[in-house]
Amino acid sequence: MLQIFNTLTRKKEKFEPLKPGEVSMYVCGPTVYNYIHIGNARSAVAFDTIRRYFEYRGYKVNYVSNFTDVDDKMINAAKANNTTVKAIADKYIAAFNEDMKALNVSKDIIHPRATENIQEIIEFVRDLEQEGYAYNVDGNVYYRARKFASYGALAHINVDELEVGASNHVNDEEFAQKEDPIDFALWKKSKGDEIAWDSPWGKGPARLAY
Repeated sequence: MLQIFNTLTRKKEKFEPLKPGEVSMYVCGPTVYNYIHIGNARSAVAFDTIRRYFEYRGYKVNYVSNFTDVDDKMINAAKANNTTVKAIADKYIAAFNEDMKALNVSKDIIHPRATENIQEIIEFVRDLEQEGYAYNVDGNVYYRARKFASYGALAHINVDELEVGASNHVNDEEFAQKEDPIDFALWKKSKGDEIAWDSPWGKGPARLAY
């Protein structure tokens, strides 16, 4: 019997796939504004090992790991190098692929780019807004973290103990706009010279947990 450690319950539990004989894996990939670090490499190797074990056990595995190719870091890297966000992404995705080859990580992985799924991201954010889980302030859309009763449960985090601004991604403007300091941005309005897409909230780049 195959058992998997359940992060939510903190127990080993019998593994039962949603579809008999098939396993779907989604692994958060890198933000491609620079070369990967040891944490990125560890994640890739660890989950590739799990994937190979599932295949050894006879499962068909559908493995997806995204590239975040648009966010503040991507935009800042493009400005610093006097080039485009796409050029930065292309450079470091190519480097990532070379690193994965050197680490013998399987090539049979679907790697969607965030920029290839902007419309889906917009629709998802709009759905959250319509359900009351997100709100728009002057073209910036934030997620109401406390509205989701189980927010933080998977990581066993008490939202009241979260350190505000620990990510260093928040500026004074965002603090002033937020209903709650622990809310986070789903969509940020364009500053004019940045890569941007039309949306119900105006032009902006996605800043979604994609």
